[in-house]
Amino acid sequence: MTLTVAAALVPLAVACGNDSADTGSGSVAPAPKLAGTAWRVDSVTEGDTTHRAPAAARIRIDDDGRAIGNLGCNTFSAPTTIDGSRIDFGTLRTTRMACDAPRMTFERALTRALNSGALTARTDDGALTLTTGGGGRVQLTPSGSE
Repeated sequence: MTLTVAAALVPLAVACGNDSADTGSGSVAPAPKLAGTAWRVDSVTEGDTTHRAPAAARIRIDDDGRAIGNLGCNTFSAPTTIDGSRIDFGTLRTTRMACDAPRMTFERALTRALNSGALTARTDDGALTLTTGGGGRVQLTPSGSE
């Protein structure tokens, strides 16, 4: 799936309800609630490569399911579909600015992750990890601002 990009924050929040997700360690953790929190993107891992995020990289998913944020250079917006601990980003709408090579490299990696289909969300000590079907990971932490 593709993502629609526009704005400058990307947040997600934690848990409520009776949904649960297998953490892979035999224990069951509550499914994170993926709306209402502003998140700072810390890194994107693809295979053996970890891309560190520029300070601008943010994601927020509003209660109405619209994601907005910054991919590292360009802002974006996208509709999302959330089902328990799984999130799908729809077509991304983005601005079309050019930035320095490191920010553009990061932005392409984050866009690939968000466009990869359903992502599995997991929280641990307040941090959020979005995992692609291929094992890629997007690491996020609460940004402290909306």
